[in-house]
Amino acid sequence: MPALHIDGYVIVSADGMLANAGRAMPDELKFEGDKRFFTAALDRADLIVHGRNSYEDQPNSPGRKRIILTRKINAIAPDPSNARATLWNPAGASFEAACDHAGVDSGTIAIIGGPAVFEMFMDRYDTFWLSQAPRVNLPGGVPCFPGVPRHSPQEILAAHGLRAGESQVLDIADGITVTPWRRTI
Repeated sequence: MPALHIDGYVIVSADGMLANAGRAMPDELKFEGDKRFFTAALDRADLIVHGRNSYEDQPNSPGRKRIILTRKINAIAPDPSNARATLWNPAGASFEAACDHAGVDSGTIAIIGGPAVFEMFMDRYDTFWLSQAPRVNLPGGVPCFPGVPRHSPQEILAAHGLRAGESQVLDIADGITVTPWRRTI
């Protein structure tokens, strides 16, 4: 298979959560600067990968090719509700087979969650874009990765051979930053 470039994207609270205790992304974790960054990244991606509870609700969303992870099928199937989506059960088929079904054999793949999906690609990311909202805490929320909060998101990324690059400020008023974590090994 030709080269796939795999990027991950998440915004997390100060305590490493991507959703609140109700398993929803709260308004407190939504910032215009991060939204612009995320939207631009997805507009450049050749394929979006996410779990059944993760999605990106943007004007360009319906036009994007995607793979949705699910246990409701045996291996790979077209999504009956979205002609641009492929349903994939990792227990029944490889990621490469799912990409082939989606018609993508090269380019940029954007992994957008949730936690189990992020974990599946931890040793395959070329870059993981970690956005942080340092003034938001979501007690009892959904951790961005398995192992959080015992370990920070940064510790988990580093343990998988990723190294932090230079952070960019996305929202000065709220201190929102994004840091690229790139593969070192």
